[in-house]
Amino acid sequence: MSVDLALHVESLSKRFRIGEAEERYDTLAATLAHLLTSPIRNFRRLRRLTSFASDVHQNSVVWGLSDVSFKVARGEVVGIIGRNGAGKSTLLKILARIMHPTHGRVEIYGRVASLLEVGTGFHPELTGRENVYLNGTVLGMTKAQVDERFEEIVRFSGVERFIDTPIKRYSSGMKVRLAFAVAAHLDPEILLIDEVLSVGDAEFQKKCLGKMQDVTRKGRTVLFVSHNLDSIIRLCDRTILLNDGRIVDDGPSEQVVATYLQSALGRTSYRTWSDSPDAPGGDYVRLCSVRIVDGANETVDSVDVRAPVGIEISFEVRRSGAAFVPWIALFTDKNEHIFSAFDTDPRWEAPPARGTYTSTAWIPGNLLNEGIMLVNITLNTFASGVRNIRQVHVDEAVTFQVYDAGGGDTSRGNYQAAFPGPVRPLLDWTFKRKVAGRVVSNVLDTK
Repeated sequence: MSVDLALHVESLSKRFRIGEAEERYDTLAATLAHLLTSPIRNFRRLRRLTSFASDVHQNSVVWGLSDVSFKVARGEVVGIIGRNGAGKSTLLKILARIMHPTHGRVEIYGRVASLLEVGTGFHPELTGRENVYLNGTVLGMTKAQVDERFEEIVRFSGVERFIDTPIKRYSSGMKVRLAFAVAAHLDPEILLIDEVLSVGDAEFQKKCLGKMQDVTRKGRTVLFVSHNLDSIIRLCDRTILLNDGRIVDDGPSEQVVATYLQSALGRTSYRTWSDSPDAPGGDYVRLCSVRIVDGANETVDSVDVRAPVGIEISFEVRRSGAAFVPWIALFTDKNEHIFSAFDTDPRWEAPPARGTYTSTAWIPGNLLNEGIMLVNITLNTFASGVRNIRQVHVDEAVTFQVYDAGGGDTSRGNYQAAFPGPVRPLLDWTFKRKVAGRVVSNVLDTK
């Protein structure tokens, strides 16, 4: 086995029987939690589970994972995406040794820290301070090592005022802040994170993303489960797509995310219609195809925010007599209208002759924000004093993903949190410095 590996997962499968309690490892964390939990509460929980199980058919089986195999190199940052119920959390729980597989094996080379749920590993009766030391012990740290990092952990979490308050009085946001701070500051060699960035305000999410980037720069290995696909692309060079417990794609993040979006949304970046009455249009013109293209005129599902992207419209003029103009309207997947545009060239003022035409609208780089873009296509006839006549109209004809791979050379700069709005232009900024009413420099003096 290569010494450069951090994780080796081979033929991993996990079967669940509905109504059956999950068997867990006898870890130090589980033992401590058991000792600190009320026996009465355990009895009540057992009685509820027993009552529930008696009403469920014991032979009902669900496979959470089926024959999953992959390797993760040391220092690699891997995203894991998929629909709800795809097996993402089950995979991370097996890697964290919270549950064990039905078949297959996992080889882990290094100390693992996991943040799988809000406040995972916290005991509600203990204070925030006590839980920091408890988690540090579970992760294999000495008291001296936790002492050294304690102030930084608390400062990062932002719960200084409540550090000596029992965790049960914390809000969910406070719990996840402290839990993330502990996991990220105890220098694990392998960090497992399951959708924690959805909790907390924008400022804390920015801190989390920044800390994760710090961790990756130190050569740590990270497995990151998230529905925030923009964060997946920025943080992870590689992404694994799960569906129904199986790996369906594994590769560069922007490509895998695009594959996921196309399958999840049931949309595509390229649509074509055969020469039939079903093609959008009418007697004068019919649509042939619409596709998203890059600068090399290749069909693409996703595009870097810095690169121009083209919307190519091919149509057939079936008979002359009507003048029309190509239109596009761009929307986000949240139904935000970004802009509409049409070709203003005078050539469209006269009715075109019969034939097949292709018109491409080019959107410049560093204009759109990250996210999913939906494109409406229209061919409109204009006449003075007469209402516009739609010769062709298709809502959500094609879709594509805009991503920012990071690096600080876009309009995002080094800002890490969600960037508001559907557009994010890279603008030219001018700067002057005045002293006593006179311009003396265009350089910012930081002294």
